[in-house]
Amino acid sequence: MNEVLFLVLRILVYAFIGFKAYKRKSLTHWIFFFMFLGGEIGYNFPEFAMGLKVLSTAFLKLIKTIVAPLLFGTLVVGIAGHSNIKQVGRMGWKSLVYFEIVTTLALFVGLAAINLTKAGEGIVLNVKESADILPAAKQTGSDIFLHIFPENIAKSVAEGQILQVVFFSILFGIALAMLEEKKRKPMLDFAESLSETMFKFTNIIMYLAPIGVGAATAYTVGSMGLGILLNLLKLLLTLYGALIAFVVLILVPIGLIIKLPFKKFIAAISKPVTIAFATTSSEAALPSAMEAMEKIGVPRKIVAFVMPTGYSFNLDGTTLYLSLASVFVAQAAGVELSMSQQLIMVFTLMLTSKGVAGVPRASLVILLGTVASFNLPAEPVFAILGIDALMDMARTAVNVVGNCLASVVVAKWEGEFVEE
Repeated sequence: MNEVLFLVLRILVYAFIGFKAYKRKSLTHWIFFFMFLGGEIGYNFPEFAMGLKVLSTAFLKLIKTIVAPLLFGTLVVGIAGHSNIKQVGRMGWKSLVYFEIVTTLALFVGLAAINLTKAGEGIVLNVKESADILPAAKQTGSDIFLHIFPENIAKSVAEGQILQVVFFSILFGIALAMLEEKKRKPMLDFAESLSETMFKFTNIIMYLAPIGVGAATAYTVGSMGLGILLNLLKLLLTLYGALIAFVVLILVPIGLIIKLPFKKFIAAISKPVTIAFATTSSEAALPSAMEAMEKIGVPRKIVAFVMPTGYSFNLDGTTLYLSLASVFVAQAAGVELSMSQQLIMVFTLMLTSKGVAGVPRASLVILLGTVASFNLPAEPVFAILGIDALMDMARTAVNVVGNCLASVVVAKWEGEFVEE
C-alpha cells in the first residue's frame, strides 16, 4: 500500500514539474523534470539506465569543445579591452587588486567547506573507469611548473590543457594591449566576436541540458544506487553554507570597513539579486544592478568601469563553487589531494574562472576543464549535473552581490561615493 502511495506521489510530482516547464517554457523546470525522470529510470531499470551514459557523455563532450575558445576570447578581451586602464589610473589597479583578493578568499572558503564536510567521500565509482585515474601526487614540483607553459597551443587545445591555454591567452592579451590602436582593434574585435559567439554556442548546447542531466542522473543512480543522492544533498548544503559563510565572513566585514550603508545597499540589490537567482545569469541582472548602484551614490563612471570588469574578474560565487566542486570530484574518485595540490588547483581556478558569468551553468565548462587538467575522472561530474541548476542559482546571486559591493568599495576608495 505504501509503495502504491509513493508511486502515485512521484507521478504527481513529475506531472506538476512537467506542467510548470511546459507552461513557463523554462529550461530550469525541464532540467528538474528530466532529473527526476532519470532518477526514476535509474532506480527501476538500472541496466537500461547504464546505456543512457552515451547521451550524458555526448553532452559533456559538447561542453568541453567550448573551453579553449571561450577562455581565449574572454581573457584577451578582459586584458586588451581594458588597455585604457592607464587613463582610468588608480581606479583600474584598485579594482583589479580588490577583485583578486576577494575571489581568492572565495576559493579558500570553498576549499575549507568541502574539506570540512567531505561530501564526496563514500561514493563508489565504476571500478573500470576509476582505473584510468592518474593522481596528481605522481607529479614533481618541476613537472607542475613546466606544465603551465605550452610548447604548441594547438596541442594544448587538443589535449584540453586548460592552464596552458590560459597562460597563452594572458600573454596574448598583454601583447595585444601593447599595440597601437590601429593594429590592436581588428584582433580585439575578433576576440570579442569569438567570446560572444561562444556564449551563444553555450546557450545552444544548454538546450540539450535536460536530456544530458536526465541521462546523467539515470546512469548515476543506476550504477551507484540511491546513496549518491545523499552525497549530492550534502554537496548542495555545503555550497549554500559556504556561500552564506563567504557573505557573512568576507563581504559583511568589507562593508563594515568601508562604512557601507547596509540598509540602502540591501534594498538596492534586492531586485538584481532576485533576477540573477531566478535566471541563473549575472548578465541578465547587470542593467538593473548598475542602475541600483548609481541610485545609492556610486558615480556612473565608476559603475561603468567596475561592474563590467567585475563580471570578468570578480565572480565570487562561481570561484567558490569551482574550488568546492573540484575537490568533491577528487573525493568521489578516491584521490586524496594534499594541501599543496589543492593550492595548485586553487591557483589554476584563479585564472580559469574569469569571464564566464554571463551564461547560465557556464561554470560547468571550467569545472570539466579543471578536472581534466588534474587527471580526475568526469564520472562524478555526471552526478553534479543533476543539481547544478540549484547550485547555479545561489552562486550567481552571490556574483551579483559581490560586484555591487565592489563598485561601492572602489567609489569609497576613490573618495567619490555620494552620501545623501
